[in-house]
Amino acid sequence: MVKDKHGSFGWLLSQSGDRKGKFIASVVLAALSMLCGIAPYYFVAEIVKMLLNGETSKEAYIRNCIIIVALWLAHALFHALSTTNSHLATFHTLAVIRKKALDKLAKMPLGDVISQPSGSLKSTVVERIDSIETTLAHILPEFTTGIGAPIIVLIYVFIINWKLGLASLITVPLGIVCYALMMFGYEESYARTVRATKDLNAVTTEYINGIEVIKVFGKAQSSYEKFAAAARESAASFVDWMRSCNVYMTFAMVIMPATMLSVLPIGGIMTIHGTVSRADLITIIILTVGLIEPLIGVMSYSDDIAQMDTIVSEVRNILEAPEMVRPEKLTKKINGGDIVLDNVSFSYGEKEVLHGISMTIRKGAFAALVGPSGSGKTTIARLIASLWDVNSGSISLGGVNIRDIPLDEYNEKIAFVSQDNFLFDLSVRENIRLGRQGASDNEVEAAAKECGCHDFIMSLENGYDTIVGTAGGHLSGGERQRIAIARAMLKNAGIIILDEATAYTDPENEALIQRSVAKLVKGKTLIVIAHRLSTVKNADCIYVINNGIVEESGSHEKLIKKNGLYSSMWKAHISVKDGGESDV
Repeated sequence: MVKDKHGSFGWLLSQSGDRKGKFIASVVLAALSMLCGIAPYYFVAEIVKMLLNGETSKEAYIRNCIIIVALWLAHALFHALSTTNSHLATFHTLAVIRKKALDKLAKMPLGDVISQPSGSLKSTVVERIDSIETTLAHILPEFTTGIGAPIIVLIYVFIINWKLGLASLITVPLGIVCYALMMFGYEESYARTVRATKDLNAVTTEYINGIEVIKVFGKAQSSYEKFAAAARESAASFVDWMRSCNVYMTFAMVIMPATMLSVLPIGGIMTIHGTVSRADLITIIILTVGLIEPLIGVMSYSDDIAQMDTIVSEVRNILEAPEMVRPEKLTKKINGGDIVLDNVSFSYGEKEVLHGISMTIRKGAFAALVGPSGSGKTTIARLIASLWDVNSGSISLGGVNIRDIPLDEYNEKIAFVSQDNFLFDLSVRENIRLGRQGASDNEVEAAAKECGCHDFIMSLENGYDTIVGTAGGHLSGGERQRIAIARAMLKNAGIIILDEATAYTDPENEALIQRSVAKLVKGKTLIVIAHRLSTVKNADCIYVINNGIVEESGSHEKLIKKNGLYSSMWKAHISVKDGGESDV
């Protein structure tokens, strides 16, 4: 990954867009807050001087007290306005980054997304991006105040007496040494916490998603031990890190602000010898009491600053990941709707799973992909749906390479229904409506009726307004599948891909769905992946995929006569069916 020449902080500011002005306003307001915050010390010193000089005028004291109160009120007001501006800009920036990350995931090849544990991606998009807030919202105003104020105070102290100015800094080198020792091994320790947190997220997601299998197969103990081990490592990564830092941090926090250990004795000796006046000594004492505290406040953000490079790198690894390159506008004319795969090869990582696949699926045809499990059928369907890009060869629609068709425009032409379709935690109605935004309630219900969903939907607690739960967990597998098919039908796309779309349905509903599909796909291209060969017996062309190649192709009757792989699969299918398996 190429790093931004301005670093992580510069990259974050570049994401703020038109809110960058709020960051600038935050700095200006923080500077005003800082000046209003340190000015009262001057007037306090003036009051002390008046007392030492025997001043008896009440008006002078009252005037200084009013100025002090006004300055502290202004300090609080400017500070509030500063942090408000920085937080508004920060939350906008984080929202922009999150949206870009999610948009990027949609443009990346599916394989690159699913190869990463969902818990890890969730950790980056949610927790990691959220953790930027402290640094981005506070670093500008806090650094302006935390560094600017001590510098101004120190300059004023040096003007009064440079020797006492140096004396006030004696504890700083010792504190810095302790701080440096605290930061020793920081990168390794933080990298361990990041790794442990990602592992815990991934294991937790796996544990929750697989809880049914864990219970059924009695793996609760072993699965829990895996989760517990990840939780212990996550906790240990933080505890060990903090334990190694505590002693040094304690000394740094105690030694650095202890300016009086040097200023009082040295100032006292100088006052006795007449090299500094009592008024100046008291002024310096008042000013240097809180000289180092703002710097410590700045140092408290050092963890966040040090972590920012790692966090930003994680986010940018997503945002700058390779994506499926598609044009913004279609520049070539699509003639017809034939789908042509020309010598297509595809690999998962280093393993090639498709080897020179060539096939032509005519517009409006019913094509079937059959073959043994793991032969490459689903991979072909996903390549046609443009969920991945081919490694070599090409896929074209109407004579145009699908890589030359804008992704959104191509997606409108495809309706894809897989074995494991995802339902969102919305109502049944809204899950179906995702097929075509803006569809009326009547159109949603019509699609459900055509797909045999209407009766079971109406039997639910709130009918079409029933919330399906996370990933459709409140419904059975067959019910989820039928809703997914209704969603695809509502989309009314020209190309429909069904990947074992009836895998979870019973024979009665499968027959209903088959009849509905036959009626709804008239004039459309239908691509079906099926293990139950009887469901694709009437396909215009059946492609037999085996070990990543097209071993046979043709109609059912033609393939039976070849007495090849399809024929043997059909005989096995018929024997199982005759043995009692219900099929259509």
